[in-house]
Amino acid sequence: MSVKKKFYITTPLYYVNAAPHIGHAYTTLAADILARYHRLKGRDVHLLTGTDEHGAKIEEVAAAAGIEPRAYADKIAAQFSELWKHLDVRYDDFIRTTEERHVKRVQAVFEHLLSTGDIYKGVYKGYYCVSCETYWTETEAPPEEKTEIRRCPNVDCRKKLTLTEEESYFFKLSKYEKPLLEHYEKNPDFLLPRKRATEITNFVKDGLRDLAVSRTKVKWGVPVKSDPKHVIYVWFDALQNYITATGYRPPGMEAPDEEDKSAALWPADIHFVGKEIYRFHAVIWPAMLMAIGAELPKSVYAHGWWTVEGQKMSKSKGNFVDPKEITREYGVDVFRYFLFREMPFGNDGDFSLSKIEDRYKAELGNDLGNLLMRITHMVDKYLGGALPGKSHRDKLTLTPSVLKAADAIDEAYEAVNLQEALNLIWVQIGRLNLHIEEKKPWKMAKEDLEGVRILLFDLVSSLRIIAGWISPFMPTVSTKIQSALGVRRTQMALTPNEVLNGLDGEKIKKAPPLFPRKEKS
Repeated sequence: MSVKKKFYITTPLYYVNAAPHIGHAYTTLAADILARYHRLKGRDVHLLTGTDEHGAKIEEVAAAAGIEPRAYADKIAAQFSELWKHLDVRYDDFIRTTEERHVKRVQAVFEHLLSTGDIYKGVYKGYYCVSCETYWTETEAPPEEKTEIRRCPNVDCRKKLTLTEEESYFFKLSKYEKPLLEHYEKNPDFLLPRKRATEITNFVKDGLRDLAVSRTKVKWGVPVKSDPKHVIYVWFDALQNYITATGYRPPGMEAPDEEDKSAALWPADIHFVGKEIYRFHAVIWPAMLMAIGAELPKSVYAHGWWTVEGQKMSKSKGNFVDPKEITREYGVDVFRYFLFREMPFGNDGDFSLSKIEDRYKAELGNDLGNLLMRITHMVDKYLGGALPGKSHRDKLTLTPSVLKAADAIDEAYEAVNLQEALNLIWVQIGRLNLHIEEKKPWKMAKEDLEGVRILLFDLVSSLRIIAGWISPFMPTVSTKIQSALGVRRTQMALTPNEVLNGLDGEKIKKAPPLFPRKEKS
């Protein structure tokens, strides 16, 4: 019997070397917004997130904190999980790389690739960045002219590299150079956004070298089952979470205790990652999947970075943005809205409190909040809170016009063009405000009460539709809008079809401010 495939969305696994910040929230909220959109469309969705908890860096920070690596990982993983709940992220699974369901599958994959010859033993000599958990060659990390020190080529790291020589297992990444290039060419939606595809294809065309995938000088990690003095390289371990979380049974693995749900989930429909880890996900990960004979994800989407007040976020500057500090002042939905209204998804953007305040006042307070207050006030004042019944739906003119934007909004959501989706929605909010100014219902009420009834019914129906469109970004605000507009029997956003053909709604009263004015401190 065939299994119905779910729309499978993943975030990267977040490294537990530090507490979560705005960069982590950005990726996870993008995944949540896309998941909510697809659920609104009636699709079965599975959203996976989690934490990456092994490696030399975790050994280092745990030792500095005076606790064992597992205890340290437990503490930080809990912070990530709690933040996602705070930000109203509806994930379906949270996987940790220290979990047994992950560890035993990673070990099974390693043993299988040993048996096929895709992993072999050798000696690694080169440079290693503990902070990035990344190997670098002499060519990639040349010494500085004055100091002769070799530093991490990652511009956001630049820490001193460690020269290491140790016995290591290697993955035959070079074997998959041609298959990867062929896959990129045949599947243009694999590398997203497409403007980043050239970076990856050029990197692969320059030649791939085999990858060291074990360490003997690191103890905190997944041991190689057949050679326990080796610990599996943290990236080779962590990347597999996307498929281990499905219950996938690697070749040669004994029947696991957990249910294998991979037929309903794999391949992933989209991996969301930051651009700094794009190569791992667009080169190493698909090569690993090819090696075990598994399907590749349909797309890997790399988004940009956030700066703060024009400066890169860093520990030394102490300018990491804690999402909770923002939500305490503005609320969760405003934070969710701002991140995706401020810049095109995929680009870099700059965060500042003044920008949030400007959008809060103009776009949320004035455009949307005042619109709701005006409509509900007029329905309450002129119609006693009661709208005409379904028999009047054929007299609506604004609502069908607003609905014409639905295809473009859907297209933006489907393409993960999240800023454009909001831009298109706000055009319709502007249309409703303009419609009120042009029709002047406060004057019409003196001469044509029936006309006012139809006009306000039209405005209410249009705003109910808009509330559904914004619900993936602002689920709580969406619910408040539809409740204010008389729909109080469901917590789910209404689809346009439900607005046009569903319940008329309950009595409408003047709504309180959606976005209260902020007093200057």
